[in-house]
Amino acid sequence: MLIAPPLSLYIHIPWCVKKCPYCDFNSHAQVGGIPQDAYVAALLADLDRDLGDFGDAVGGRDLHSIFFGGGTPSLFSPASIGRILDGVGERVSFDRNIEITLETNPGTVEHGRFDGYLAAGVNRISFGVQSFDDDKLRRLGRIHSASDAARVVGEARDAGFDNFNIDLMYALPGQDLAAAASDIEQAIALAPTHISHYQLTIEPNTVFASRPPVLPDSNAAWDMQEHCQQMLADAGYAQYEISAYAQAGRRSQHNLNYWQFGDYLGIGAGAHGKLSDAASGIIKRRAKQRTPRAYLEHAGQPRGIASDVALASIDLPFEYMMNALRLVDGTPMKEFSERTGLGIEAIAPILDAARGKGWIDEDSEILLTTETGQRFLNDVIALFLDEPEQRHA
Repeated sequence: MLIAPPLSLYIHIPWCVKKCPYCDFNSHAQVGGIPQDAYVAALLADLDRDLGDFGDAVGGRDLHSIFFGGGTPSLFSPASIGRILDGVGERVSFDRNIEITLETNPGTVEHGRFDGYLAAGVNRISFGVQSFDDDKLRRLGRIHSASDAARVVGEARDAGFDNFNIDLMYALPGQDLAAAASDIEQAIALAPTHISHYQLTIEPNTVFASRPPVLPDSNAAWDMQEHCQQMLADAGYAQYEISAYAQAGRRSQHNLNYWQFGDYLGIGAGAHGKLSDAASGIIKRRAKQRTPRAYLEHAGQPRGIASDVALASIDLPFEYMMNALRLVDGTPMKEFSERTGLGIEAIAPILDAARGKGWIDEDSEILLTTETGQRFLNDVIALFLDEPEQRHA
């Protein structure tokens, strides 16, 4: 039986100062001024449309997290962020322990803005640092320096933020093990509550895809991951997802909701949402118009919706596993049924095949990948595609 999971809200801010060569997100280089007032109004009209369409699924549920992603949300003023949060709060109730995160580029935050963001209701900052090596930052096309990153982290702490994440990449162009370890060491010195540490990959339709840099080979990348993972563990950052490490009690509630196949409304240009209707047993995904111009023109109207899809039962195992198998501690097996509406028997043959390969733990009460399964996670997830030949290859 389908049980409605926790509910989150993702708010997409599509503008950035310039597009990074590795980035395949829906971000658009700022040209002229950003129409903040018009975009705030469009976001709230977009939310009104979603609440009207999904009222039965959303009704009575509190938001337990909000995430401003981009692009570069820190290009928006504290006043604009405050108007958005006030508008959302007038429409949907907030859990009393709600987590509200703002992604921040260290090169875009004006002095004093963190006080304003905190007053607006933001209680968690995610800094897109990527590296503390100025040469690596230049190769990645970042607009900030290592000193900028250290400065803004200090400013956020001085403003009163006690919960913040630092994003780092590894296996960068020209990077060796010592350089990757140095990035971790400098991040730990800033005492964030959370560190995201993920491998640079070349994505289609990016500058790096057309002009690929020379990256460390797979063995070197694996050595970096293992070494840095141990450094983080030694410093008190427990890994709970493939690329996420947190101090005790400081896991990202918003990202956990994604990985646990929770529900989320998505507003903003190109934003995606996923809603479960327990009464009907239907799970829907919705996406919005991708370009800022089209979004601003059609937000809140039928043409503002780029796609609206009810997930077929046959696709739900893959949809669920694509997220849940990333969790290092696993998830209760019963949660699969609660969040998909399917019985465990729907995936029993696939679980048996994965256990036979040593990829899934033998415990029948928990869905957990082994250490080998974590290393070959894409292969494990592929077993749950609706393609029998892949399940037993």
